Amino acid sequence: MAAYECRWMALFVLVLLAVGCGPNDTPSDDANRKVDAMNFEQINMEWRERRLERLIEPYGWLSLTGLYMLDVGRHTIGSASSNDIVLARGPANWGRIEVDEDQGVWFEAAAGAGVTLDGQVVDRVRLELDDESGPTTLEADRIRIHLVLPGGQLGLRVRDPEAAPRARFAGLAYYPLDSGWHIEAEFEPHPPGTTLPVANVMGQVIDEPNPGRVRFERDGQVITLEAVLEDERLFFIFADRTSGRETYGLGRFLYADLPDDNRVLLDFNQAYNPPCAFNTFTTCPLPPAGNRMDEWVRAGERAYAGPPGIQQARAPGS
Repeated sequence: MAAYECRWMALFVLVLLAVGCGPNDTPSDDANRKVDAMNFEQINMEWRERRLERLIEPYGWLSLTGLYMLDVGRHTIGSASSNDIVLARGPANWGRIEVDEDQGVWFEAAAGAGVTLDGQVVDRVRLELDDESGPTTLEADRIRIHLVLPGGQLGLRVRDPEAAPRARFAGLAYYPLDSGWHIEAEFEPHPPGTTLPVANVMGQVIDEPNPGRVRFERDGQVITLEAVLEDERLFFIFADRTSGRETYGLGRFLYADLPDDNRVLLDFNQAYNPPCAFNTFTTCPLPPAGNRMDEWVRAGERAYAGPPGIQQARAPGS
Protein backbone atom coordinates (compact mmCIF):
# COMPACT_ATOMS: atom_id res chain seq x y z
CA MET A 1 0.00 0.00 0.00
CA ALA A 2 1.36 3.42 -0.96
CA ALA A 3 2.38 5.78 1.84
CA TYR A 4 -0.36 8.29 1.11
CA GLU A 5 -2.97 5.47 1.18
CA CYS A 6 -1.70 4.44 4.60
CA ARG A 7 -2.01 7.98 5.88
CA TRP A 8 -5.58 8.30 4.63
CA MET A 9 -6.49 4.92 6.14
CA ALA A 10 -5.10 6.02 9.48
CA LEU A 11 -7.10 9.22 9.31
CA PHE A 12 -10.26 7.24 8.45
CA VAL A 13 -9.75 4.97 11.49
CA LEU A 14 -9.35 7.97 13.78
CA VAL A 15 -12.60 9.43 12.48
CA LEU A 16 -14.43 6.15 13.15
CA LEU A 17 -13.05 6.00 16.69
CA ALA A 18 -14.13 9.57 17.36
CA VAL A 19 -17.63 8.88 16.08
CA GLY A 20 -18.03 5.80 18.27
CA CYS A 21 -16.88 7.20 21.59
CA GLY A 22 -19.25 10.12 22.28
CA PRO A 23 -22.86 10.25 23.48
CA ASN A 24 -25.39 9.43 20.75
CA ASP A 25 -22.46 8.49 18.49
CA THR A 26 -21.56 12.19 18.09
CA PRO A 27 -17.82 13.05 18.14
CA SER A 28 -16.70 15.47 20.79
CA ASP A 29 -15.46 18.97 19.90
CA ASP A 30 -11.96 17.93 20.97
CA ALA A 31 -12.04 14.95 18.59
CA ASN A 32 -13.24 17.16 15.74
CA ARG A 33 -10.47 19.66 16.35
CA LYS A 34 -7.88 16.88 16.44
CA VAL A 35 -8.99 15.36 13.14
CA ASP A 36 -9.22 18.81 11.52
CA ALA A 37 -5.69 19.64 12.68
CA MET A 38 -4.35 16.35 11.30
CA ASN A 39 -6.10 16.94 7.97
CA PHE A 40 -4.77 20.53 7.79
CA GLU A 41 -1.19 19.37 8.41
CA GLN A 42 -1.41 16.47 5.97
CA ILE A 43 -2.84 18.60 3.16
CA ASN A 44 -0.14 21.22 3.56
CA MET A 45 2.76 18.78 3.87
CA GLU A 46 1.61 16.99 0.72
CA TRP A 47 1.31 20.36 -1.02
CA ARG A 48 4.93 21.12 -0.06
CA GLU A 49 6.07 17.79 -1.51
CA ARG A 50 4.34 18.53 -4.82
CA ARG A 51 5.74 22.06 -4.85
CA LEU A 52 9.30 20.73 -4.48
CA GLU A 53 8.82 18.04 -7.12
CA ARG A 54 7.57 20.56 -9.69
CA LEU A 55 10.38 23.00 -8.95
CA ILE A 56 13.29 20.55 -9.26
CA GLU A 57 12.09 18.52 -12.23
CA PRO A 58 14.69 18.35 -15.03
CA TYR A 59 12.98 20.98 -17.19
CA GLY A 60 11.33 23.04 -14.48
CA TRP A 61 11.98 26.67 -13.55
CA LEU A 62 15.43 25.89 -12.17
CA SER A 63 16.57 24.66 -15.59
CA LEU A 64 16.21 28.00 -17.41
CA THR A 65 19.46 29.23 -18.97
CA GLY A 66 18.27 31.83 -21.44
CA LEU A 67 15.46 34.03 -22.73
CA TYR A 68 16.08 35.63 -26.11
CA MET A 69 13.72 38.09 -27.81
CA LEU A 70 13.17 37.35 -31.50
CA ASP A 71 12.81 40.08 -34.12
CA VAL A 72 11.68 39.54 -37.70
CA GLY A 73 14.55 37.96 -39.66
CA ARG A 74 17.03 35.10 -39.34
CA HIS A 75 18.85 34.13 -36.15
CA THR A 76 21.59 31.50 -35.95
CA ILE A 77 21.73 29.50 -32.72
CA GLY A 78 24.33 27.26 -31.06
CA SER A 79 27.18 27.22 -28.56
CA ALA A 80 29.71 28.74 -30.97
CA SER A 81 30.37 32.42 -30.27
CA SER A 82 29.71 33.30 -33.90
CA ASN A 83 25.97 32.63 -33.50
CA ASP A 84 23.34 35.32 -33.00
CA ILE A 85 21.96 33.31 -30.06
CA VAL A 86 24.83 31.79 -28.09
CA LEU A 87 23.97 28.88 -25.79
CA ALA A 88 26.09 27.82 -22.83
CA ARG A 89 26.66 24.31 -24.17
CA GLY A 90 25.43 21.80 -26.74
CA PRO A 91 26.00 21.67 -30.51
CA ALA A 92 28.19 24.47 -31.90
CA ASN A 93 25.55 25.12 -34.52
CA TRP A 94 21.94 24.04 -34.09
CA GLY A 95 20.84 25.85 -37.23
CA ARG A 96 18.79 28.99 -37.71
CA ILE A 97 15.44 30.41 -36.66
CA GLU A 98 13.50 32.56 -39.10
CA VAL A 99 10.68 34.90 -38.03
CA ASP A 100 8.40 36.30 -40.75
CA GLU A 101 6.32 39.48 -40.72
CA ASP A 102 3.27 37.60 -39.40
CA GLN A 103 5.28 36.16 -36.49
CA GLY A 104 5.44 32.76 -38.11
CA VAL A 105 8.57 31.02 -36.83
CA TRP A 106 10.55 28.31 -38.63
CA PHE A 107 13.59 26.33 -37.54
CA GLU A 108 16.06 24.92 -40.06
CA ALA A 109 18.63 22.51 -38.62
CA ALA A 110 22.33 22.56 -39.48
CA ALA A 111 23.74 19.39 -41.02
CA GLY A 112 24.62 16.86 -38.32
CA ALA A 113 23.29 18.96 -35.44
CA GLY A 114 21.05 16.14 -34.25
CA VAL A 115 18.18 18.41 -33.25
CA THR A 116 15.04 16.40 -32.46
CA LEU A 117 11.32 16.92 -32.05
CA ASP A 118 9.55 14.21 -30.04
CA GLY A 119 12.62 12.01 -30.47
CA GLN A 120 12.76 12.38 -34.27
CA VAL A 121 15.59 14.26 -36.02
CA VAL A 122 14.27 17.34 -37.83
CA ASP A 123 15.48 19.26 -40.86
CA ARG A 124 12.92 22.07 -41.01
CA VAL A 125 9.89 22.61 -38.80
CA ARG A 126 7.46 25.36 -37.92
CA LEU A 127 7.60 26.34 -34.24
CA GLU A 128 4.22 26.89 -32.58
CA LEU A 129 3.63 28.80 -29.38
CA ASP A 130 0.97 26.39 -28.23
CA ASP A 131 -0.94 23.36 -29.42
CA GLU A 132 -2.70 20.50 -27.65
CA SER A 133 0.48 19.43 -25.86
CA GLY A 134 2.11 22.82 -25.37
CA PRO A 135 4.71 24.72 -27.44
CA THR A 136 6.85 23.01 -30.08
CA THR A 137 9.96 21.91 -28.17
CA LEU A 138 13.26 21.11 -29.89
CA GLU A 139 16.06 19.24 -28.14
CA ALA A 140 19.78 18.61 -28.63
CA ASP A 141 22.24 17.26 -26.04
CA ARG A 142 19.37 17.39 -23.49
CA ILE A 143 18.98 21.15 -24.00
CA ARG A 144 15.47 22.22 -24.97
CA ILE A 145 14.21 25.36 -26.69
CA HIS A 146 10.68 26.61 -27.27
CA LEU A 147 8.79 29.80 -28.05
CA VAL A 148 7.23 32.09 -25.45
CA LEU A 149 5.30 35.35 -25.70
CA PRO A 150 6.09 37.42 -22.58
CA GLY A 151 4.12 40.63 -22.67
CA GLY A 152 3.25 40.05 -26.31
CA GLN A 153 6.91 39.90 -27.40
CA LEU A 154 8.08 36.79 -29.22
CA GLY A 155 10.96 35.06 -27.46
CA LEU A 156 12.94 31.83 -27.25
CA ARG A 157 13.29 30.11 -23.88
CA VAL A 158 16.16 27.70 -23.21
CA ARG A 159 16.13 24.92 -20.60
CA ASP A 160 19.04 22.76 -19.49
CA PRO A 161 18.91 20.11 -16.70
CA GLU A 162 22.54 20.98 -15.93
CA ALA A 163 21.73 24.64 -15.28
CA ALA A 164 23.50 26.13 -12.26
CA PRO A 165 20.31 27.06 -10.32
CA ARG A 166 19.22 23.41 -10.48
CA ALA A 167 22.66 21.96 -9.76
CA ARG A 168 23.12 24.27 -6.75
CA PHE A 169 19.56 24.20 -5.46
CA ALA A 170 19.58 24.88 -1.70
CA GLY A 171 16.10 23.62 -0.80
CA LEU A 172 13.00 25.42 0.41
CA ALA A 173 12.33 26.96 3.81
CA TYR A 174 8.90 27.50 5.37
CA TYR A 175 7.31 29.14 8.37
CA PRO A 176 5.71 26.67 10.80
CA LEU A 177 2.20 25.71 9.74
CA ASP A 178 -0.34 28.16 11.14
CA SER A 179 -4.06 27.39 10.89
CA GLY A 180 -4.74 31.05 11.68
CA TRP A 181 -3.67 31.83 8.11
CA HIS A 182 -6.21 29.37 6.68
CA ILE A 183 -8.89 31.99 6.05
CA GLU A 184 -12.39 32.00 4.66
CA ALA A 185 -12.69 35.27 2.76
CA GLU A 186 -15.62 37.04 1.15
CA PHE A 187 -15.47 37.28 -2.65
CA GLU A 188 -16.55 40.57 -4.21
CA PRO A 189 -17.10 40.04 -7.95
CA HIS A 190 -16.23 42.67 -10.54
CA PRO A 191 -18.30 43.32 -13.66
CA PRO A 192 -17.63 40.80 -16.46
CA GLY A 193 -14.63 41.75 -18.58
CA THR A 194 -12.81 43.65 -15.83
CA THR A 195 -9.03 43.59 -16.16
CA LEU A 196 -6.17 44.41 -13.80
CA PRO A 197 -2.88 45.99 -14.99
CA VAL A 198 -0.03 43.81 -13.74
CA ALA A 199 3.64 44.77 -14.24
CA ASN A 200 6.38 42.16 -14.59
CA VAL A 201 10.12 42.12 -13.94
CA MET A 202 10.79 43.06 -17.59
CA GLY A 203 9.00 46.38 -17.10
CA GLN A 204 5.98 45.34 -19.16
CA VAL A 205 2.42 45.99 -18.00
CA ILE A 206 -0.19 43.41 -18.97
CA ASP A 207 -3.94 43.63 -18.48
CA GLU A 208 -4.98 40.40 -16.76
CA PRO A 209 -8.55 39.08 -16.32
CA ASN A 210 -9.74 40.30 -12.91
CA PRO A 211 -12.95 38.53 -11.84
CA GLY A 212 -13.07 40.14 -8.39
CA ARG A 213 -11.33 40.58 -5.07
CA VAL A 214 -11.39 38.89 -1.69
CA ARG A 215 -11.97 40.61 1.64
CA PHE A 216 -11.14 39.39 5.14
CA GLU A 217 -10.27 40.73 8.58
CA ARG A 218 -6.95 40.23 10.33
CA ASP A 219 -5.75 41.83 13.57
CA GLY A 220 -8.61 44.29 13.48
CA GLN A 221 -8.02 45.54 9.95
CA VAL A 222 -9.83 44.76 6.71
CA ILE A 223 -7.59 43.35 3.99
CA THR A 224 -8.51 43.07 0.32
CA LEU A 225 -6.63 41.29 -2.48
CA GLU A 226 -7.36 41.53 -6.20
CA ALA A 227 -7.56 38.18 -8.00
CA VAL A 228 -6.37 37.22 -11.47
CA LEU A 229 -8.15 34.38 -13.26
CA GLU A 230 -5.68 31.71 -14.35
CA ASP A 231 -6.46 28.14 -15.43
CA GLU A 232 -9.92 28.30 -13.82
CA ARG A 233 -8.47 29.26 -10.44
CA LEU A 234 -7.97 32.51 -8.56
CA PHE A 235 -4.37 33.68 -8.61
CA PHE A 236 -3.07 36.24 -6.09
CA ILE A 237 0.23 38.11 -6.40
CA PHE A 238 0.89 39.83 -3.09
CA ALA A 239 3.51 41.46 -0.90
CA ASP A 240 3.43 42.03 2.84
CA ARG A 241 5.60 43.29 5.69
CA THR A 242 7.85 40.22 5.47
CA SER A 243 8.72 40.94 1.80
CA GLY A 244 12.43 41.74 1.47
CA ARG A 245 12.97 40.95 5.14
CA GLU A 246 11.96 37.36 5.77
CA THR A 247 10.42 36.43 2.41
CA TYR A 248 11.26 37.11 -1.23
CA GLY A 249 11.45 40.84 -1.86
CA LEU A 250 9.28 40.97 -4.97
CA GLY A 251 6.32 39.22 -3.37
CA ARG A 252 4.78 35.76 -3.35
CA PHE A 253 2.10 33.79 -5.19
CA LEU A 254 -1.05 32.10 -3.88
CA TYR A 255 -3.76 30.11 -5.66
CA ALA A 256 -7.31 29.44 -4.48
CA ASP A 257 -10.33 27.64 -5.89
CA LEU A 258 -13.09 29.63 -7.54
CA PRO A 259 -15.64 31.12 -5.11
CA ASP A 260 -18.43 29.01 -3.71
CA ASP A 261 -21.43 31.14 -2.74
CA ASN A 262 -19.08 34.17 -2.77
CA ARG A 263 -16.72 32.55 -0.27
CA VAL A 264 -13.07 31.73 -1.00
CA LEU A 265 -10.70 29.66 1.11
CA LEU A 266 -7.23 31.23 1.29
CA ASP A 267 -4.44 29.17 2.81
CA PHE A 268 -1.39 31.42 3.12
CA ASN A 269 0.55 28.37 4.31
CA GLN A 270 0.67 27.61 0.57
CA ALA A 271 2.05 31.03 -0.41
CA TYR A 272 5.23 30.46 -2.39
CA ASN A 273 8.12 32.24 -4.09
CA PRO A 274 7.83 33.10 -7.79
CA PRO A 275 10.34 31.55 -10.23
CA CYS A 276 12.34 34.78 -10.32
CA ALA A 277 13.48 34.07 -6.74
CA PHE A 278 15.61 31.24 -8.15
CA ASN A 279 16.44 32.14 -11.74
CA THR A 280 17.17 35.34 -13.68
CA PHE A 281 15.63 34.14 -16.96
CA THR A 282 12.01 34.51 -15.87
CA THR A 283 9.22 37.03 -16.48
CA CYS A 284 7.45 37.04 -13.12
CA PRO A 285 4.49 39.35 -12.46
CA LEU A 286 4.75 41.82 -9.58
CA PRO A 287 2.13 42.55 -6.90
CA PRO A 288 -0.47 45.11 -8.05
CA ALA A 289 -0.68 48.25 -5.91
CA GLY A 290 -3.80 46.98 -4.12
CA ASN A 291 -2.14 43.71 -3.12
CA ARG A 292 0.53 45.11 -0.79
CA MET A 293 -0.63 44.12 2.66
CA ASP A 294 0.15 46.12 5.78
CA GLU A 295 0.50 42.84 7.66
CA TRP A 296 3.25 40.37 8.59
CA VAL A 297 2.23 37.19 6.78
CA ARG A 298 4.43 34.70 8.59
CA ALA A 299 3.06 31.69 6.76
CA GLY A 300 4.14 29.80 3.66
CA GLU A 301 7.49 29.87 1.91
CA ARG A 302 10.34 31.96 3.26
CA ALA A 303 13.20 33.65 1.38
CA TYR A 304 15.37 31.32 -0.70
CA ALA A 305 18.70 30.57 0.98
CA GLY A 306 20.59 29.76 -2.22
CA PRO A 307 22.02 31.99 -4.96
CA PRO A 308 19.43 34.68 -5.73
CA GLY A 309 17.58 34.97 -8.99
CA ILE A 310 16.28 38.42 -9.89
CA GLN A 311 17.25 41.07 -7.35
CA GLN A 312 15.38 40.51 -4.09
CA ALA A 313 14.61 44.12 -3.22
CA ARG A 314 11.52 44.86 -1.18
CA ALA A 315 8.32 45.15 -3.13
CA PRO A 316 7.18 48.80 -3.34
CA GLY A 317 5.03 49.77 -0.39
CA SER A 318 6.06 46.80 1.78
